[in-house]
Amino acid sequence: MNMDVSTIAGQVRGQAAALPGLFGRFDFDKPPERWAPEPEAVSELGGVRGIDRAAYLDDADLLARIREYTMLGDRAGDAYAALMPKLGFQRSVAMLVRACDTGIETVEDAPPELAALIAEMEHKPDWLDRTLVEEGAAYERNATANLSPFLIRGAFIATFLNKYSAMPMALTGTLGHATAARRVKETATFFATTALPGALDRFGPGFKAAAMVRLMHSMVRVNILSRPGMWDIDTYGVPIPQLDQMPAGLIPVYFLSQGVLAKGRTRFTRLERARVELARYRCYLLGLPEDLLADTPQEIVRIWRTRSATLRYAYDDQVCGNLLRATMDAELSNDVSPKARIKRRLERSTSRVFFVKAFLAGNEESAAGVGVPVTRRDRLIYGATMLGIAGRMTAYRLASRLPIIRHLADRRLVHRIERQLAGYGRAEFTSDAAHYRPASAS
Repeated sequence: MNMDVSTIAGQVRGQAAALPGLFGRFDFDKPPERWAPEPEAVSELGGVRGIDRAAYLDDADLLARIREYTMLGDRAGDAYAALMPKLGFQRSVAMLVRACDTGIETVEDAPPELAALIAEMEHKPDWLDRTLVEEGAAYERNATANLSPFLIRGAFIATFLNKYSAMPMALTGTLGHATAARRVKETATFFATTALPGALDRFGPGFKAAAMVRLMHSMVRVNILSRPGMWDIDTYGVPIPQLDQMPAGLIPVYFLSQGVLAKGRTRFTRLERARVELARYRCYLLGLPEDLLADTPQEIVRIWRTRSATLRYAYDDQVCGNLLRATMDAELSNDVSPKARIKRRLERSTSRVFFVKAFLAGNEESAAGVGVPVTRRDRLIYGATMLGIAGRMTAYRLASRLPIIRHLADRRLVHRIERQLAGYGRAEFTSDAAHYRPASAS
């Protein structure tokens, strides 16, 4: 059920009362420049062929809700992150880790802000079907083990195409290759972890990973807003609003929903519902507002496109281009074995071509213009790699339908994911304010 706009507005404006040092100077009645509901505006949706942007600007209620969510951070996460000057960085992280691992009651002198964050994540939404979540995770393990390692870089850089959503990343020092590599691996770690069996249970590793991601985003928000002159409120609004969780968390089910509707269907199959339920619950744990977590293909597409239709678009090479290039050039593995070197070469080409196909409508000229050129060799490598991956994934899909073999196949997928996670290294999910640098857009 959709939340009343006045309730959302109260949550947004309540940020100033809860954390006046961070949000007291915000005028929440004044939309930031990034908010672009006017018909003539250049928005993220404008560059998508075959979609009429005007069709997504006539729902007054949805526009009003998205307008408010544009200015909403993570109230629970921000309140806890704001205690860092008092608790210290290491202690703040350690307390959250302990609360996730053994329960809030085991954390000595746990502040009420931490208890509130954990309680919010522990709350089970009425719509949650844990059986479906586990079915969705079981299905996703195939792609996580076989496909994701070759596409994660390309999917990650898609968030850098618009200065209005990419600016926080530029400010936090991600322009450097080492930091960019760490962020890609942390993103891969989160999604791989949450695909493991039971990962999103209360004491599962995925639950803890979601809590750490929330803290990391809140750290960024708090650090940016605490430093004078670093953030342009009138242009960008709230840093990393919860609305910006949608691209990373829901893109698989958005593409799935588009495919369902293209086939003339309006309802998900059982397996498709399971994939959607996993994505919805993952996003719920990350703090995405519940009424943005639709469960039908029509609503998923409508909400996604309305957000894109109202997010102003501008490409700035100083912000977007540097992020793209740093991420594409980042070294994701230190393994020097011949097999690892070959895999790295395949991954770089595959990520490039996937990025261009999925997010630039196959326009290689545009890709070259933003610093991600695609060569004939890249296309050949992409084709051969995807063919091999498709064959392997088909074999696992067939095995999953056989009573005895499916358990062995799933154990093999779990093992491969665990090996991936070991290769990524320990994900810190933190943000060091010492590396922050002001980044201005031209």
